[in-house]
Amino acid sequence: QVQLVESGGGLMQAGGSLRLSCAASGRTFSSYVMGWFRQAPGKEREFVAAISTRSVSTSYADSVKGRFTISRDNAKGTVYLQMNSLKPEDTAVYYCAAGPSLSRLGVTPNMYNYWGQGTQVTVSS
Repeated sequence: QVQLVESGGGLMQAGGSLRLSCAASGRTFSSYVMGWFRQAPGKEREFVAAISTRSVSTSYADSVKGRFTISRDNAKGTVYLQMNSLKPEDTAVYYCAAGPSLSRLGVTPNMYNYWGQGTQVTVSS
């Protein structure tokens, strides 16, 4: 069982930066692939980024590639999402998720077992 708690969301002007954090409980954090997803009002939850257990591999949605960076600190049980050059279309509730380590990084919600409660990110133009 893994419990995830996100933090770091807020209101930011376009072009600004935010860093989201997701703290995990439990001693098995390092065995999970970690992902970030987001959901805007009236839209489905969409993939943002994922990172492998030892940070060897990362994956990003095309919409955030070059602007967002996912990282993790297994000693602290925390995964981060650094968001730069924010755009109004980045406005959403951001969720972190934990899932099993498979042959490839999960990019769909059904590949993750545990979810945080979400943190709101609002980008004004």
